[in-house]
Amino acid sequence: MMENLGTILAVLGAVIAAVLSGLGSTRGVGMVGQAAAGVITEDPSKFGKVLILVIMPGTQGLYGFLTAFLQLVQLNIIGSGFEPVSLTKGLMYFGACMPIAVVGYFSAVAQAKAATAGVGIVAKKPAESGKALTFAAMVETYAVLALLISILAMFSITGLNI
Repeated sequence: MMENLGTILAVLGAVIAAVLSGLGSTRGVGMVGQAAAGVITEDPSKFGKVLILVIMPGTQGLYGFLTAFLQLVQLNIIGSGFEPVSLTKGLMYFGACMPIAVVGYFSAVAQAKAATAGVGIVAKKPAESGKALTFAAMVETYAVLALLISILAMFSITGLNI
């Protein structure tokens, strides 16, 4: 068991990245979807404009999935040639997944709040939908930065001889 602790921690990091960012996206898409459904009942022609806002918080879940997938590939769990990693490397891999896990969750929820407000904009002034998208997209910046940090950290561990 102890000889596999590093690998267990690395896989746990991948799982947490996928689960937390996925939970945030699920919560976020649900929040915006509820607001959008109300608008659609009043004016079905606004479906396309609110659909984009509903989809936006879902990207964090994709980022967490991508991080988890890349981590499992790095560890050769997906593919061939698997070898256990040291405890030190396992902790480093675990830590590499945390930016997208934590930021992914919270940014999806924050983006949902901005997108829900954007649905209100579309309901009253459909011509201003671009502004509504811009507000929600600003939150996305931080999810993308967290994804990049996770990926850069993960790939920098691979070459270390520890």
